[in-house]
Amino acid sequence: MSFNRQDQFKKLADSYDICVIGGGATGAGVALDATLRGYKVIVIERGDFASQTSSKSTKLVHGGVRYLEQAVRNLDWQQFKMVYKALHERKIMLQNAPHLAHPLALLTPCYSWFDRAYYRIGMWLYDKIAGSTNLKDSRGLNKKEIQKEVPALNLKKIVGGILYYDGQMNDARYALSILQEAEKLGATVINYTELSSFTCSHKSLKIKEVHGKDLIGNKEFQFNVRAVVNATGPFTDKIRKLANPNLQERMKVSRGAHIVLEKKFWPGDTALLIPKTDDGRVVFLLPWRGYVLVGTTDDADKLSENPVILEEEKTYLLEYFNRFSTEKVSPSDIKAGFVGLRPLLQVQLQTAMQGDTKSLVRDHEVEVDRRSKLVSIMGGKWTTYRIMAEDTLDILETEVLHVLKSPCLTKNHPIMGGDTFDMDLFLNSAILTLETRRHLYETYGSLAPRVIKFCQTIPQGTEVLLDGLPYLQGEIDYLKKHEMATSWDDVVNRRWGIGLRDAELGRKLEDIKKEAFASIS
Repeated sequence: MSFNRQDQFKKLADSYDICVIGGGATGAGVALDATLRGYKVIVIERGDFASQTSSKSTKLVHGGVRYLEQAVRNLDWQQFKMVYKALHERKIMLQNAPHLAHPLALLTPCYSWFDRAYYRIGMWLYDKIAGSTNLKDSRGLNKKEIQKEVPALNLKKIVGGILYYDGQMNDARYALSILQEAEKLGATVINYTELSSFTCSHKSLKIKEVHGKDLIGNKEFQFNVRAVVNATGPFTDKIRKLANPNLQERMKVSRGAHIVLEKKFWPGDTALLIPKTDDGRVVFLLPWRGYVLVGTTDDADKLSENPVILEEEKTYLLEYFNRFSTEKVSPSDIKAGFVGLRPLLQVQLQTAMQGDTKSLVRDHEVEVDRRSKLVSIMGGKWTTYRIMAEDTLDILETEVLHVLKSPCLTKNHPIMGGDTFDMDLFLNSAILTLETRRHLYETYGSLAPRVIKFCQTIPQGTEVLLDGLPYLQGEIDYLKKHEMATSWDDVVNRRWGIGLRDAELGRKLEDIKKEAFASIS
């Protein structure tokens, strides 16, 4: 069967061991872990996969330099453990999907000799906590070396800098590829499918049946289930209250705004970490797939389906770009902007600064509702999605299913497209242009030759959609048939991601092929 909605509905069974609500990073991780443990799994997602927070991150695979600083400064063992776990997960994410995650060099500028020593020690500790990795160790740079590494950086008052390494990823495709891997191993995975209600046992009040609705085909369905995992990120409380209206809200939402500029304003491949803004935040300037990504903000917000970047957020991010770059930009230079809502767990609201989401640790918690037995995974961040899933399944087995089927097997399990593949041979082949071959590898990994073969079966399938861009006409049909794309929004903003990098270019592509999704069901 193919990874499309029609085939997934054909697979729809009368009963499952585990139903996962939510098709973002965490839900995808839970689905893959559970499937590898031998459970019969279904994932239902109200929108497209990773259409909310998981596709609107800062695209970093990192341990969290800021959290390490807070851990040392406050002698906070919990934050230290969180950094340790995240750094080890960073290595796993890079190895399990080398086509979607890669090393990234970042520079931290220093404006005093004390700062240089302070950050040098901090980054040395960061390296040591990470242990053996496939990344280079951090090192100090003088002013001349900085100019060579980051040519657009404003060197005024700089005495030196620290170059260190983290990871960068294609977040939307990473989540999709985890789900594809779970589906290949037997899971049922469906997007644009809404949870309608639960039916609970009259005797135990435990959830025994899930009712859903296909939002595209406008059909209702139901199935029996042994356990339900709520992995809906910022929307966690909605599902919790659907299962048990008496539960208190546990989540706090923070908005992270980003803007995208042309690459010419930040040449080179090295990112910049601004360790402390005037209001105590962290801002990144990141080379990102032919553009430069600037972010992020961290402000308390209300829950919303489609958060839109505000003018004051654009102004804030532009101000810091202009402060640190010799290339000055204006609002008209912004190619795109987006906002992701972070799901922050309110573990200790009494100790958190009033209304300040920066003081809440992005760790996670697994909650089992005593009445309905709904399992909710709350908090966390992209880099730790895998151990969040592992913790969720361990607790679910112990407290809900009362069985230990098998240990977690995801640590050394490549996700879809991440298995062994001769990238150099593919990139140096004579098929198509180098730009298109690189796009195909960085999008599909080891499946790139399969995509080319598919495109060759379609008239004009190996021709590009638009001169100067790498996207093939045949890819549209491939994405519909094999990646469950149901609209141009799915393609432009998540399967390819160009809409989040260049909004005007995304609209231009849509105008060319706007009839392609007229008959999706």
